[in-house]
Amino acid sequence: MTPMAAVLIFDFDGTVLDTEWPAYRSWAEIWEEHGHELTIPDWSRRIGTHHELDALADLEARVGRPLDLGLRDRRNVRKDELTDAAPLNPGVLAWLDEAERLGVPVGIASSSSSNWVEANLARVGLRDRFRCLACCDGELPAKPDPTSYRHAVDQLGGDPALSVAVEDSEHGVNAAAAAGLFTVAVPHGLTAHMDLSGADAVLGSLEELTLADALEQARCR
Repeated sequence: MTPMAAVLIFDFDGTVLDTEWPAYRSWAEIWEEHGHELTIPDWSRRIGTHHELDALADLEARVGRPLDLGLRDRRNVRKDELTDAAPLNPGVLAWLDEAERLGVPVGIASSSSSNWVEANLARVGLRDRFRCLACCDGELPAKPDPTSYRHAVDQLGGDPALSVAVEDSEHGVNAAAAAGLFTVAVPHGLTAHMDLSGADAVLGSLEELTLADALEQARCR
């Protein structure tokens, strides 16, 4: 691969696959059973980073008593059920196909674990489309720290100034922008209220822009 090349780096959760809604909905259902609403603003603080917020502990504080720890297991089963039905986000496959045609290496920078990302990419048959997974398994800090993006670009031999990142959240946009990549934000229902002003472009979906156009905009900055 030619040094100082353009590369494409995707966030994973909510960007490649709609895994954020299952994560939220599976807790929101349990909150509803106990007479409380888990609001999107309260939940969305967790998106795009590691967090200390605990949805079960928060619910216990609201109901004023300890709750069955088995609720966590039940929630995880429900989350996995919803995640297994989660679709590939619009435009992602087209961008991956275009990257292959253009010879642009593709990686992932995620605040999730590599096991989570690997398993879900394998489920949708896309694992071999990504040459690098820069995930938070204890060595790389979570976003908004830019290290995962810098690591992914370095592993692919890219130049961040020529490269493109795709994100869905404020934490992710800030991480990618701080790493120097041209940043495309594609928010969804859980992140549309966030401050995405750090992005170079904000789209309704990747279908609104070709990868070639994004790379050209990165080059012309």
